[in-house]
Amino acid sequence: MFGYITPVLSVLSDERKKRYRALYCGVCHSLLARHGQAARITLSNDLTFLALLLNSLYEPESRLLPARCAVHPLHARDYLQSSLIDYAADMNVLLAYYKAVDQEMDEKSPAAGAARRKLQKPFERVAEAWPRQAEEVRTALEENWRLEKTENPEVDLLCNLSGRMLGAVFVPRAEDLWASALRSVGEGLGRFVYWMDAYDDFDADRKKGRFNPLTPYRSREDYHAFSHDTLELFIAEAAEAFEILPLEQDLDLLRNILYSGVWQRYNQLEERRSKQKEEARHAES
Repeated sequence: MFGYITPVLSVLSDERKKRYRALYCGVCHSLLARHGQAARITLSNDLTFLALLLNSLYEPESRLLPARCAVHPLHARDYLQSSLIDYAADMNVLLAYYKAVDQEMDEKSPAAGAARRKLQKPFERVAEAWPRQAEEVRTALEENWRLEKTENPEVDLLCNLSGRMLGAVFVPRAEDLWASALRSVGEGLGRFVYWMDAYDDFDADRKKGRFNPLTPYRSREDYHAFSHDTLELFIAEAAEAFEILPLEQDLDLLRNILYSGVWQRYNQLEERRSKQKEEARHAES
């Protein structure tokens, strides 16, 4: 639930942008219909990727419907509806709830506490409908909380726990033929997201005195190159499992996200870092 798993829209045709938007709006409409407005505002590109992936793999019966909404009140926009888009919306609620719980604990945030309370009933419905996913996410997150309170926890363990959480929600049915590959895709992405979020937040965490799992690595001369190589490894793990899946529908969108889109925030950070280094050199000269 960090917004790193997004498409590179600039390279997509208008038709493919419209297709992605139909999936994104589909998750949004499902959140509203199934869980209410409080859940709708947690809409994430990360879970839109899951909807796209599962819809492509299983090709469930789908409907393309026009609708206006509060964000687009003047003109109706098409949105896609299917059982697996509903599943992705449910998983969006599950992860959003636990993100609010995590922020409330770590930051003592009143806003996070309010979000957690608003999501309580939707979360309970999702946990009842999908008990395996809810239990796997809960146990992994509780282990994460325990480790983060220890002195210098191993970042590999923390990344693996994030992978376990996302891997769990990437599998609608544990007995399915493709469950293992789907779990591996989610695990690789979960590891990537955990490291990327820590890399992204490092300076802000240091200023506010918050825990950041990359602190032991920050003094390394090759910290930035090491982080890049680690992120590449995690995406390679996800991609290896992804390419096993018999995907045809929306394969171009899925590859756009997995091979390019996930790097957008990283590239922005590196551009900013290069600019700052250049400005520092000019200031010294």
